[in-house]
Amino acid sequence: MSEIRWSRSAPSIPVRKLDKDHGLDLRTGEVIDYEHITNRAEDTASVKRSLLKLRDLINANLTNPETALWVTLTNAKNEVDVARVYENYRRYWQRLRYYLGKRGHPSVEYIAAIEPQGRGAWHFHCLFFFPGKAPFIPNDEMARIWGHGFTKTQSLKGVGNPGVYLTSYLDGLELAGAVSAGVLDGGRLTEVEGRDGTRKAVVKGARLRLYPPGLNIYRHSRGVKLPEVFKTTEGEAMAAVGDAPLTYEKTISITDEAGEVKNIINYRTFTRGVQDDEQSEN
Repeated sequence: MSEIRWSRSAPSIPVRKLDKDHGLDLRTGEVIDYEHITNRAEDTASVKRSLLKLRDLINANLTNPETALWVTLTNAKNEVDVARVYENYRRYWQRLRYYLGKRGHPSVEYIAAIEPQGRGAWHFHCLFFFPGKAPFIPNDEMARIWGHGFTKTQSLKGVGNPGVYLTSYLDGLELAGAVSAGVLDGGRLTEVEGRDGTRKAVVKGARLRLYPPGLNIYRHSRGVKLPEVFKTTEGEAMAAVGDAPLTYEKTISITDEAGEVKNIINYRTFTRGVQDDEQSEN
């Protein structure tokens, strides 16, 4: 098994604190979500909490797939310095806005999540949101704007719960990658089917252990809408949901050290505007 060591050097950027959980990059207007880590044992749990927040953030903004571009950016170089990787993304974001502006396209917002690979390199999964239909950008042109490897733009049409679908990329790791990275233990082996119909073995949760402690795994531009969170009864919630289809459900039980169930939590996501025949199972 190989051991991967990550550089934790932080980029030198001017940040204004907005509150205990958020900061503002004064150069780009980007909102940065802070993660509060107290010890190493909390690292994986912290990544899981971040993915839940990211899931809600995506679903709050991605209401029409035709207005969004989902772009994956790869790093050809085996770059493990997270600060440099994020700086590369910042410059890409500036070049992309310039490219769009020169062609008369409207303003764009983004959510970008960083994804560690078993070999030590990093990918970015980016969602770009437009006021109307998203423009077509040829893949070779997008790769030129990125400048650090190849890119892939995919459609999200027919994905009933894009938050669950996209964050699943940041959780599981293909079996070969999990073995080579030494993060096979403790994961759950499962078989998943891609949108192209091919099936592959994936170790659920393995990728979570590749994130360095305290890393902000996603960022977003200032104009991205934040999800609204409030407490209510189940009856009131279901009345508000109306006839919106159920696109995700998960039930977990909370037990004590003796194994006695203390609480049961049921997570359900309903997505407005999704047709039954367009839903995909995640």
